[in-house]
Amino acid sequence: MPGREVMPSTLKRSPAKAQRTWEKTHDSAVETYGEGERAHRAAFAAVKHEFEKVGDHWEPKGRKGPSDKQAAGGGPARRAPTAGGVDANATKDHLMEVAKKLDVRGRSRMTKPELVKAIEKANVTATRKARGGR
Repeated sequence: MPGREVMPSTLKRSPAKAQRTWEKTHDSAVETYGEGERAHRAAFAAVKHEFEKVGDHWEPKGRKGPSDKQAAGGGPARRAPTAGGVDANATKDHLMEVAKKLDVRGRSRMTKPELVKAIEKANVTATRKARGGR
């Protein structure tokens, strides 16, 4: 199935470059691995290399590169938790800006790992609302 047809709604609300990255990587991964979770993981990995999830969409990162420990380590044998699209490798100042954008309460007293978790939670909430949930 073409990447455009199975593209997640968060990417449909994102810049065209993020959509193209998802689509091209997904379609290539389908040719290699077949349709399914592995193709989706490959496409998200490519998106996360250049974009970060902010609320219900993806925005360009200030730099290219892995966004968390899982992305840095890679490979199916090394399964580590991801940060759900949050650029956990970003500076604390950047994470504070994202948290402010998402109106995360208590952000000024949070550590960097706490900010990552709070942003991830705010992203899930924003995506749920954008999809018509509560």
